[in-house]
Amino acid sequence: MAELLLSKPQEKTDPGKAIGNKPLLPSIFSPQDVKALRADELKLLASEIRGFLIDSLAQTGGHLAPNLGIVELTLSLHKLFDLPKDEIIWDVGHQVYVHKLLTGRRHRFDTLRQYGGLSGFSNREESIYDSFTTGHGGTSISSAFGKACARDLIGGKEHLIAVIGDGAMTEGMALEAINHIGHTQTRLIIILNDNGMSIAPNVGGYSRYFDRVRNEPMFRSGKEYLTHLVKGIPNYGDRMYHLMSKMKDSFKYLLTPGVIFEELGLRYVGPVDGHNISELMEVLGEVKSYNRPVLLHVKTMKGKGFSPAEDTSCKGAKWHGGGPFDKSTGKFIAAGDQRLTYSSIFGNKMIELAQTDKSLCTITAAMPDGTGLSQFATKFPDRFFDVAMAEQHGVTFAAGLASKGLKPFVAIYSTFLQRAYDQIIHDVCLQKLPVRLCLDRGGLVGADGPTHHGVFDYAYLRCLPDLLFMSPRNHEEFDLMLEIMQGHDSGPSAIRYPRGASPDNLPKGSVPLAIGKADKLTDGEDLTIVAIGTMVSHAISVAECLKTEFSIRATVIDARFVKPLDEDLILQEVKRTKHIVTIEEGTVTGGFGSCVLESLSKNGEYPKTLVLGIPDQFVTHGDIQKLYQHIGLDVPSIVKAISTWYLRKDA
Repeated sequence: MAELLLSKPQEKTDPGKAIGNKPLLPSIFSPQDVKALRADELKLLASEIRGFLIDSLAQTGGHLAPNLGIVELTLSLHKLFDLPKDEIIWDVGHQVYVHKLLTGRRHRFDTLRQYGGLSGFSNREESIYDSFTTGHGGTSISSAFGKACARDLIGGKEHLIAVIGDGAMTEGMALEAINHIGHTQTRLIIILNDNGMSIAPNVGGYSRYFDRVRNEPMFRSGKEYLTHLVKGIPNYGDRMYHLMSKMKDSFKYLLTPGVIFEELGLRYVGPVDGHNISELMEVLGEVKSYNRPVLLHVKTMKGKGFSPAEDTSCKGAKWHGGGPFDKSTGKFIAAGDQRLTYSSIFGNKMIELAQTDKSLCTITAAMPDGTGLSQFATKFPDRFFDVAMAEQHGVTFAAGLASKGLKPFVAIYSTFLQRAYDQIIHDVCLQKLPVRLCLDRGGLVGADGPTHHGVFDYAYLRCLPDLLFMSPRNHEEFDLMLEIMQGHDSGPSAIRYPRGASPDNLPKGSVPLAIGKADKLTDGEDLTIVAIGTMVSHAISVAECLKTEFSIRATVIDARFVKPLDEDLILQEVKRTKHIVTIEEGTVTGGFGSCVLESLSKNGEYPKTLVLGIPDQFVTHGDIQKLYQHIGLDVPSIVKAISTWYLRKDA
């Protein structure tokens, strides 16, 4: 795929000769083309890139604001470094659109984040210029450091550059890596892209520190800062400067903006204007010559060049990543489905419960909007905690709250909760603390792809002792399950729910919701289908098709609970039908289906079985319905799989 994406048309212009009104961007196919540009042409190209991104993402959607803010920095890196020999490791990866434009992928931007198209993140399988596949924050420094150590061991000379945002610097992993680098003094360039925002405005001590440094005068070293402060004092300035220079260590904390990094063993340079190409080129040329680790602090504006995306308030968070929009009005084009999403229902339910339960509190990891908690934060500021991009801390922090009798609901996307797995085991489950884990975006999430699909949670949570684990089929069940979690004080609990709204084809339940009780939705004598969460809707449609097309009558059970599983109902139905199918929007390896089969085996039942779910592979990005078709989880594919299996002679 890399060769295809990097191929160039047979005819192209010389970018070094582009003048006047002739656009530059169409002549850029590789970093070598960027190197041929003059400084004034780089500024023109920056403007063209912003226009292209606004035009393109207005059609496809995507991460607009992060990329508008990093245009000049990306151009400067491509101009000064020798890619792909030198390697840029982008943290998170959603700020790589400019990088993709400069590395031969402009002609495919209309496929961005679509099935079979360009990834919205850096992806090693997509291009030789993508050094590392990334989708979660805080990883770039560690991976770049590993590459730098490998370079030194094999005798390489190339530069390794980690680009990380100020929001991701709150990740413990990033700070652990800096601590290690300071010890080894390995040659490495870390660029801190500081725009004061992650998805939402940043919070916490590190954020305040970066705010303070960001607003200091633009001097790139403690010595320059010192000179500025005292040399201009009439009569005494020079003498004070020499005296204070001799007392450098004593005044280090006062005089060096980036003293925290200096103390950790990194050379600190900055802050630098991230939209001034001339200054960036000068400073990058300087840090390129260092034979030690250096952190370059670059100030940028998220969303620069498009006023709606420049908004640094909570309203501006929607421009971090979103759908198509009208570039003339700055309004997003409404999707067809206007029903309340699970995230919205979660936020509303938390407000409802908190009004009468003073012990209820909520926690998010830099995602108040995405998890539906923004209004809760406004109504109950003392009981809302945004721990920043620090999921591990968030879970153990919740354990501390729970140990003192509070009821913490921890709302974190399924894919990001993976980062706090040890904390769930060691700090929550082992102590049977009533922490409520709320896994948003369970299952396939669409355009963000394999780094963001929440498909492993059934497998990684169901094996934990004493954990109550459930997944709703619709909004009604979701609402009731949240009430169950509120009242469950005997141990930890977890609920897993998808992105978007629930389907409309589901019948009313016949069994009141109670812990460990499944719900039988249809009655058939040929086979038993046990589904959970989003796949209950599919199971209902599948049962109808099986009956109409093949005269196969299926019982459909909404399991509701992964743990405790309703073994009695499942055993009762399997003994009658002798065939069982499980369907889940999670990995089949160790997932919900495995849970059901283990239960049957434990009880001495060995029916004909078929386990359907996410196959043992990472699923690409794209429209969710197309992804269902791709992995065989759409209704027609499930019908075909079940009918073929059931009608086999040996079945």
